Amino acid sequence: MAQVAHAAGVSRQTLYKEFGSRDEFVQALVLREDDRFLVAVERAIGERLEDHHAALEAAFDVFLTPAGENPLVRAAIFDEGAGGLLPLITTQGQPVVERAAERLAVVMTAGRAQLEPAQAELLAECLVRLAISCAALPKGPARMTATSVTTLLGPYLDRVLSAE
Repeated sequence: MAQVAHAAGVSRQTLYKEFGSRDEFVQALVLREDDRFLVAVERAIGERLEDHHAALEAAFDVFLTPAGENPLVRAAIFDEGAGGLLPLITTQGQPVVERAAERLAVVMTAGRAQLEPAQAELLAECLVRLAISCAALPKGPARMTATSVTTLLGPYLDRVLSAE
């Protein structure tokens, strides 16, 4: 906290007054980064609303590529345990998952009357959890993972989006 306060040009006391504790500060930082990723994902989906396979693939790619390069994500992934960041996106990550899934469901239902809210919510939560898992333990390049996820979930999208 001393280093953060110094970098921000404020006292440690000011940080603690604003955020309450180190854990609350780190949670706020994680949620801020989550918002940055979500803006990029929302844009990728919005630019491809007419092709849901391309939207899904682009959303995963635009999330996973920077996630692999982001210092905060890398710190969480290579965390040694006690007091680290990894729990904030895994075992204690419910605020991140809920917030991201809610925003993603809204984007997915925009202009798609045939996608019921319950279907969008189910898909959004699964996508968020899958994205976190893929970012935390990547198997290959982001593009390959994005293509694999689209291959897996594309038929579900086809089914729910073609329903009358």
